[in-house]
Amino acid sequence: MDTNYKPAPEFDIQQWLNTTESLDLAALKGKVVVVFAFQMLCPGCVEHSIPQARLVHSLFSDEDVAVIGLHTVFEHHAAMGYESLKAFLHEYKIKFPVAIDNPAEQGPIPKTMRKYNMGGTPTLLLIDRQGRLRKNKMGQEHDLVLGAEIMALIQEDKASESLSSENLSESSVCTPEGCD
Repeated sequence: MDTNYKPAPEFDIQQWLNTTESLDLAALKGKVVVVFAFQMLCPGCVEHSIPQARLVHSLFSDEDVAVIGLHTVFEHHAAMGYESLKAFLHEYKIKFPVAIDNPAEQGPIPKTMRKYNMGGTPTLLLIDRQGRLRKNKMGQEHDLVLGAEIMALIQEDKASESLSSENLSESSVCTPEGCD
């Protein structure tokens, strides 16, 4: 396992929807976190990213995977406010938590978007159970690829837990038939 992954930056959020509490990465440690950064007026987000986020949310266990929408507005600010977003979430039947990225003090790029060096929307972030950023991809990701990546991250820790729980001693001898 590669241990050179960097910790994912903490989100800088103005407000949360579809959750009664603020979510931070420290509280989500132990889960694979899948973040779908989007804008309501982004065709690629509406046509692919949002349906994919809903699919991931419906297929993976909440015990293993946290799906988060990140509404990160860098253009058309007046058209994509809080009330519009609430209506959008209702119309598109989005049930997972959605964060509203904090706007920048200067310039159009919101704070979380800047922390993750996102080039636009849609952007997909994958964060492993230890809180390390494992993927940052702008644009469309194929459903099968994403599902395989999420499952690999889920299994990654289970495999290492299994190995450590077996307590193989240094004197163990392994052959093609098994380990002694």
